[in-house]
Amino acid sequence: MENNIHGKVVAITGASSGIGEATAIMLAAKGAKVVLGARRKARLEALVKRIRVDGGEAICLETDIRQHNDLLRLVSLARETYGRLDVMVNNAGIARLSRIDDIRVSEWEEMIDVNLKGTLYGIAAALPVFKEQGSGHIINIISTSGIKIVPLQGVYAGTKNAIRTIAEALRQESAGLYRVTGISPGLVNTEMPDHITNEAARSAVKERAAQIGVTPHAIAGVVAYAISQPDNVDVGDIVIRPSVQD
Repeated sequence: MENNIHGKVVAITGASSGIGEATAIMLAAKGAKVVLGARRKARLEALVKRIRVDGGEAICLETDIRQHNDLLRLVSLARETYGRLDVMVNNAGIARLSRIDDIRVSEWEEMIDVNLKGTLYGIAAALPVFKEQGSGHIINIISTSGIKIVPLQGVYAGTKNAIRTIAEALRQESAGLYRVTGISPGLVNTEMPDHITNEAARSAVKERAAQIGVTPHAIAGVVAYAISQPDNVDVGDIVIRPSVQD
């Protein structure tokens, strides 16, 4: 067994790019069986092919985390294919940055649906399996935005802090039956800023991420570290950011 990762069945949402893609590649290389979900089916299928060519095990399912049934289907695919689920990585998320008094209600609702409800749906899909097995691991990709509060990120940070609060309650309720880890990245050089609708915020975040952002591979390494610990060791919260980030 390699670092307690080899042979584990790991579901990852938002796996078609960025942190999710890097995590899938790294875990598969370490011997995990990865079950990948995202909305971009073609990119998922290309990633599965790449992992298999490199000798890894991977399957995928087009998944919209705003739909509870899609997360149930992703977990069911893991069990039908590999017989179990060991880790659920709730990675998918979006950032819609703007001043609160801009009143972009539709963007608030979108972040709540994806960042908050989508993560809860992933947790809800995995927990019955973990209870049945007597083991499991929830990993939530959160954000440093919920730690340092700044303008334009109020609602986004609110959705991330909600997950941080929920996860801590879940950890205590689990009584050691399953592990719960929160990983809060700072600036990461991914395509996420491309989808910020506020033009000024989008340009600023993209420029800063290009200058100092860490790679998705760095975040994937932290996910692997948390999984690799002995089963009775729960890595709670990890903050990973560029060394020069404020």
